[in-house]
Amino acid sequence: MRDSALFVLVCCLYLKTVGGAYKKYNSGAGIVPGKLNVHLVPHSHDDVGWLKTVDQYYVGSNNSIQGACVQNVLDSVVDALLRDPNRKFVVVEMAFFQRWWTEQSAEIQEQVKKLADAGRLEFINGGWCMHDEAATHYIDMIDQTTLGHRLIKEQFDKVPRAAWQIDPFGHSAVQGYLLGAEVGFDSVHFARVDYQDRAARKNAKTLEVIWRGSKTFGSSSQIFANAFPVHYSPPDGFHFEVDDFSLPVQDNPLLFDYNVDERVTDFINAAMTQANVTRTNHIMWTMGDDFQYQYAESWFRQMDKLVHYVNKDGRVNALYSTPSIYTDAKNDANETWPLKSHDYFPYADSQNAYWTGYFTSRPALKRFVRMLSGYYLAARQLEFMVGRRSNGSNTYSLGDALGIAQHHDAVSGTAKQHTTNDYSKRLAIGVTEAEAVVSSALSCLTENNSSDNCEDSALTFSQCQLVNISYCPPTEKDIPEGKSLVVVAYNPLAWNRTDIVRIPVNSSDLVVQDSSGNNIDTQYLDLDNVTKNVREFYTKAYLGLSSDTAPKYWLIFQVSVPPLGWNTYFISKGAGKGQHTVGIVSAANSPQNETIEIGSGNLKMTFSTSSGQLQRMYNSRTGADVPLQQSYLWYGSSTGDASDSQASGAYIFRPNGAPPTVVSRSVPLTVTRGPLVDEVHQQFNEWIYQVTRIYKDREHAELEFTIGPIPLDDGVGKEVITQLTANMVTDKVFYTDSNGRDFLKRVRDFREDWNLTVTQPVAGNYYPINLGIYTLDKKSELSVLVDRATGGSSIKDGEIELMLHRRMLADDGRGVGEALDESVCVGSTCQGLTIRGNYYISINQIGEGAGWRRTTGQEIYSPLLLAFTQENMETWKGSHLTKASTMESEYSLPLNVALITLQELDDGSVLLRLAHLYEEGEDTTYSTLAKVELKKMFNGKTIKEAKEMSLTTNQVKSDMKNLSWKVEGDNGNEPSPVRGGPVDNSTLVVELGPMEIRTFLLKF
Repeated sequence: MRDSALFVLVCCLYLKTVGGAYKKYNSGAGIVPGKLNVHLVPHSHDDVGWLKTVDQYYVGSNNSIQGACVQNVLDSVVDALLRDPNRKFVVVEMAFFQRWWTEQSAEIQEQVKKLADAGRLEFINGGWCMHDEAATHYIDMIDQTTLGHRLIKEQFDKVPRAAWQIDPFGHSAVQGYLLGAEVGFDSVHFARVDYQDRAARKNAKTLEVIWRGSKTFGSSSQIFANAFPVHYSPPDGFHFEVDDFSLPVQDNPLLFDYNVDERVTDFINAAMTQANVTRTNHIMWTMGDDFQYQYAESWFRQMDKLVHYVNKDGRVNALYSTPSIYTDAKNDANETWPLKSHDYFPYADSQNAYWTGYFTSRPALKRFVRMLSGYYLAARQLEFMVGRRSNGSNTYSLGDALGIAQHHDAVSGTAKQHTTNDYSKRLAIGVTEAEAVVSSALSCLTENNSSDNCEDSALTFSQCQLVNISYCPPTEKDIPEGKSLVVVAYNPLAWNRTDIVRIPVNSSDLVVQDSSGNNIDTQYLDLDNVTKNVREFYTKAYLGLSSDTAPKYWLIFQVSVPPLGWNTYFISKGAGKGQHTVGIVSAANSPQNETIEIGSGNLKMTFSTSSGQLQRMYNSRTGADVPLQQSYLWYGSSTGDASDSQASGAYIFRPNGAPPTVVSRSVPLTVTRGPLVDEVHQQFNEWIYQVTRIYKDREHAELEFTIGPIPLDDGVGKEVITQLTANMVTDKVFYTDSNGRDFLKRVRDFREDWNLTVTQPVAGNYYPINLGIYTLDKKSELSVLVDRATGGSSIKDGEIELMLHRRMLADDGRGVGEALDESVCVGSTCQGLTIRGNYYISINQIGEGAGWRRTTGQEIYSPLLLAFTQENMETWKGSHLTKASTMESEYSLPLNVALITLQELDDGSVLLRLAHLYEEGEDTTYSTLAKVELKKMFNGKTIKEAKEMSLTTNQVKSDMKNLSWKVEGDNGNEPSPVRGGPVDNSTLVVELGPMEIRTFLLKF
């Protein structure tokens, strides 16, 4: 072997000598006016988990699945850039870069900083990942982008200028204006737009547009949007990874296969083809693909030659470039650009391939991410209140895990199963550490002493992340004589809040008292068998419990908690008189009545005793009255047919063409009434169970569903929906949210940008939902809110449907290589995934639904945080603060403003974000300018400085500059949006206009 190696080396040296002298390529070209400029943008698209886990991708392990090593990419790119001062490269995913950066020597770090300063290594997008745009909540999008942007700012003092969302499967309005213009990006670049949309745009030369994603902000939050003509790879024949088949430029005349002229001609032909669908004399070639540049020289060597020889030919001009250089060139061209509003959903890449299945895929992961998102918000608040510790537990681990989970193959549900398990594992580790932060903070805050030092607090709180399936050890265990179960309820909302606490207990003889010692109303409900079975199986599967005894009851009581504060409740043993006295009615036992009504307050729901199904919702206060049916159905998943082999899968929703199957037309029904909640239990079939609840003083219904395991023994994959059918004339119109923020108008079988050819009347009308969906007619609004990302639509007038769960037999051919068939095992016993969740229904008079959607949406996202311990009630009261708020007494934020971030940063400054919740014109009362008094938000603390920043805190707000663009149809008469004015440092009053988010760094 050594002799062979020596022979090869000698031959190489001989050929170099014989073949000619060293050749220096002129690769330093800039933009040439009057010529077609081909901007070569070297990049590697590095998924933060997909076929392999994020760490496997980084270190290059598990290569039997995919040969990919991001560590090699970064090592190799830096080496290649240092070889030639003209080369450029863009870095995108900071979760990978951070891993690499911390491993580098001081010398390498200094070299990389010089590359960044020279503009040769440019950070674009710059988030922890390239987040999804359908299944992500806007707060998570902001958080993960901030995590990356702060790293770039701290290490390089750079501010990314371009959004690089090249692979997400459709693009949201919130991405365009909030995670685009409001971040400070000048442009956004992406590959995936609907195949019909792309064809129309290529014909009209409208692939590149000025995108105004917000109808509230209009041109003040516009961005240059560049949709690629094909994909995010180079044109065919110019893909130069070391194992690719594209012809290299062979320019040694003494070697066979000399092809410079041929390759230059190929380049020019490809450039002219793209120029024919693009405005101005600038086009972009995305020189890279998934996990490329593992041997970067194989790319750069060929690009050096192409720039040299193409420019020597002279017909077009080739140059190394970045998205920022490209965007500036487009802006300098003084072109008038077409206008784009709304969003880029749904996305299809062929007539039977609508990527709308992933809106729902892996619903358990989607719920886990959303639940921990709200928890992360609350945990950071508490961490700030007691001071972030330099050692010990902190919230970073959860922030890191959530940042990774926003990736477009993570929360989207489109990764392999083992990778999905890895995402869940990271989240579980992160929340475990965050729980320690919360427990410590609550111990500190509630202890009634004058010292600020709580490091040695012996008090330990317990929390219950699985309380939805009745697993909560601190509430289930016996309460010793002389002690009480202490329940501390923390409210992460900056509003006063009254809510219902629901915990599992083993006694119906308990007394609940508030912090003033008053007995409060309680209600007990028997634990149903479905919950018992789910609990038994999943505590064994997830917690490894060999045996488990379910609690007997749910204990329900109402609590009132101040804004950004807590209240304490004490649960003690009673005097031996059980209170388990609630009325239980079975439909089978009430044949004399045709209907059963629930709801003790303003809201009533009527159910048929014969079918067991919902018939009507009525609100006596507002007069809203809607005949309403609710049922479960499932679409059969296509596995392909003779005309098209396309199957339904993790990405793609393709029903098999048959009408959806109704699960049951006659449903066994049981009604339970009580002082705090009325419940209707419905067993739709052996694998779908639903509980409908109307709580005291609430004007909406909560529907809890338990679905699974979805059976596959009939050979048919199933995509399960809940369907609401109202007697409403809705004219094909419905509304869905964009990442939990704006609501967008949807019209069935219609696209505002092109004439749609309807090929999939169901899948092609599905849209992503993170907050809710509603429809309306001339009298009423029917609104549904959700507890996680999902897909939904209105397939017929008066109908709303949500897809809640899906399980299928075939892969959809988009790379993941697995059928979406989630299963859970206990030992050798495996079964399909069962999920549990909630959705919420409200009816309102026309124009009055927004207040409920916005307020209740915040309560769903930020539930009360409950912590438990045991102590003697009088001892606790004497030594602890039982009720307090971090805000001044009697102060709370206005109901149209939410506190979406309160976090102490590593440097001791405090990140504060406030968000106006309403769009312009959405509500007559709340779509108005709001004011927040910062001095009253932080009782006992003095704000020394409040500096307004960009959304991701990497630049001072007043320093942000936007490019100006000429837009087709602009007449200059657009009204200016309402925005808050500058903050006076003496009064510290923050104004927010509709949909405005304002970000501050505070110093105390």
